[in-house]
Amino acid sequence: MNFTESEMFGAALIGFDMIDGPFLKWKKEFSNGDNGVNLNDFAMNFYLSFRGGNDAVKKPRAILYDKFYIVAFPRDLELCCLFMKPQNVDNNIKQLNKIATRIITEMESNYEENNKEPAVDSDENTIEEIMRLIPNLLSGTKMTTPELRRYFQLSNSQIWKIMSDLENSKKIKRAAKKGRSILWTVT
Repeated sequence: MNFTESEMFGAALIGFDMIDGPFLKWKKEFSNGDNGVNLNDFAMNFYLSFRGGNDAVKKPRAILYDKFYIVAFPRDLELCCLFMKPQNVDNNIKQLNKIATRIITEMESNYEENNKEPAVDSDENTIEEIMRLIPNLLSGTKMTTPELRRYFQLSNSQIWKIMSDLENSKKIKRAAKKGRSILWTVT
């Protein structure tokens, strides 16, 4: 890692008290400007971020924030934190964002291909049976559209067509919203 001392804008030693927990033992700021980091407020967060958990393999050595990054070095129960200004990180973050977006798109398409649910035959008898069962199923309870879709192994368009027809015939009604899903119940 290449860095200059001008990148460092502060250092702090976070101690640990067996009763009170982490506390800021001392701090030293190397720059006069406001870096947007109040070390007193963040002592607990930094300590828990770097020292939390039992597994030494899963503990970070550095954490990158938007305006700064922290490199930490444990010493017994204490933690020495060096606060650094990231230089030329924006370009790397933009490149990583492009890679992450590409991976997300690829993985979502793989997930959708591998988890396709078989569609139910849309013959009239099956649809009529489902339209008869849904109000009985919703009697005294509320269910979301995705739950009903999975219950009957229907596609999104099929379940919405059925729910719309049942709502228009006033057999069911919208009870509430749960996240982005609609909860249905009988009227």
